[in-house]
Amino acid sequence: MPTRHVSLRDSEPPALAEGLRRLRASLGVPSSFPADVLAEADTAAASPRLPSRDLTDVPFVTLDPEASTDLDQAFHLSRTTAGYLLRYAIADVAAFVVPGGRVDAEANARGETLYAPTRRTPLHPATLSEGATSLLPGQVRPALVWELRLDADGRTVDTRVERALVRSRAKLSYAGAQADLDAGRADEQVQLLRTVGLLRQEVEVARGGVSLSVPEQEVRASDSRWTLAFRAPLPVEDWNAQLSLATGMAAAALMLEAGVGILRTLPPARDSALGRLRRTASALGIAWPRAMEYPEFVRSLDASVPAQAAMLNACTMLFRGAGYQAFDGSSPEQPLHAAIAAPYAHVTAPLRRLVDRYAGETCVAICAGTPVPEWVAAALPGLPAVMDESNRRAKKYERGTVDLVEAMVLAPSLGRTFTGTVLEVDPEDGDGVLQLADPAVEARVKGDGLVLGETASATLVAADLLAGKVEFRVLG
Repeated sequence: MPTRHVSLRDSEPPALAEGLRRLRASLGVPSSFPADVLAEADTAAASPRLPSRDLTDVPFVTLDPEASTDLDQAFHLSRTTAGYLLRYAIADVAAFVVPGGRVDAEANARGETLYAPTRRTPLHPATLSEGATSLLPGQVRPALVWELRLDADGRTVDTRVERALVRSRAKLSYAGAQADLDAGRADEQVQLLRTVGLLRQEVEVARGGVSLSVPEQEVRASDSRWTLAFRAPLPVEDWNAQLSLATGMAAAALMLEAGVGILRTLPPARDSALGRLRRTASALGIAWPRAMEYPEFVRSLDASVPAQAAMLNACTMLFRGAGYQAFDGSSPEQPLHAAIAAPYAHVTAPLRRLVDRYAGETCVAICAGTPVPEWVAAALPGLPAVMDESNRRAKKYERGTVDLVEAMVLAPSLGRTFTGTVLEVDPEDGDGVLQLADPAVEARVKGDGLVLGETASATLVAADLLAGKVEFRVLG
């Protein structure tokens, strides 16, 4: 489960400081940018490459977590005679970053932004990521503007992307937008987001795509006190994600047709994996008719029901194995992202993810009918390895931070017995994963008689604040 950035103003609890320092050191998480990188970023911020097209009259808005300042995306939705027009402005990082320069080299070394409570390790210096490139409200910014024409059912019928100047009119938050919708006071853009988002979810169902609605375990920071909670995404977050998904699929289609680019892929699940999931459902007492396809089955599950929450957790195994495929001249043998049920590319978060800058530049060149820039073509073959390594580090950092906070929260309760839901059971040794509701913890549990999806009472026998290891044991 990912951690979630909350506030950069809060400090780390003293009990965690050494454990977090060791975690960052073990993963090579940089503490700052070199002076020459910062100097080049300052120069770049003052002299970007600006496009000739001007779309500053289009009232774009951004929608992000309230504390976010690295704003990659701004959208504008409108109705057309045939359906809808989505304009999606993506921060134009390439307008500032010189290929082969110091900022570029540092971004290639980092791969992506790393998030932890009270600390963000950005892909680019803050002068760029939170300033000159960020689509902050009221500021004129260069952007890659995607124009997706959708029919009345929300299906994409035409795609184009080119550079333009944009100006966001408002910085909306997920919680605020959802509250406005629920109260019936949302503005037109948020209302259209709901309309288009719901249509795109129906399109997702029709093509066989699936999204797992598993509550996220998040760390909340306040006044040097960190706590844990489970949080289910708001509906407006899912609708907003559909805009990025639609753009990513459109980008993949452009690159596949042109025969050059980089895709985010996930191989289809093997029959053996689906077989294991069916056996898991049977063990949990959950009906899964033979005629029901996997996506439909997943959508039928309710995370608030313990056995079904365990089933959703088991379903995440089919999302493992995602990676990147670069190509030039011939398409990948396996171009699909199985969970999305379509070819897909990362193009909507260039401030936080390196690959998006290269994929975005590729698509701009394709739409302009010009060759892919040489610096992009030269980097494509090596990008999958760079991104795979940065993804591994990000996941270890996120999981390691959560593990440390779990140990801190539970340490005062050594010897206490807790009751939780068994989310996993290892068939070889019988050990499992226990999910507690309060505190919001998922931890290893040892002992006999663990039954997947059922409640179990277990005693906390270990909580190591330096290693971030927690262990429960079912005592006979």
